[in-house]
Amino acid sequence: MSNDLIPDSYLEGERAWCHVIYGLHALAVVIGVAGAASVAGAFVFGVPSLIAVVLNYVKRSDVRGTWLESHYRWQIRTFWFTALWLLVYGLLIITIIFIPIAWLLIVILGVWVGYRVVRGWLALSGRRTIDAA
Repeated sequence: MSNDLIPDSYLEGERAWCHVIYGLHALAVVIGVAGAASVAGAFVFGVPSLIAVVLNYVKRSDVRGTWLESHYRWQIRTFWFTALWLLVYGLLIITIIFIPIAWLLIVILGVWVGYRVVRGWLALSGRRTIDAA
């Protein structure tokens, strides 16, 4: 769909869904900070983020070709890159030598996740696209 063919009222509904998805991801981050799990672990394995990533895949075709598409891509990539890095860090943990390094990297990954959620949500609130990195 072209941006010219999509009414603003339609995009407002899709933008609201994107806010809900950022909210679910933010809830997972808060659960990770407040709970026993790491932020990254709560983000990948927590129910709020799992629901959010399913919604990302369900709704992303509805925003194809619009400025909102960058947000759905950003959210999906944040989820999967976090899962990938958790796997790598998990492999480091099973070696006794790298346990302290892996835990430090998991903390850094949690900060990165929080940053991506906040940065994306602020861009969405300002009706701006977000880099797809």
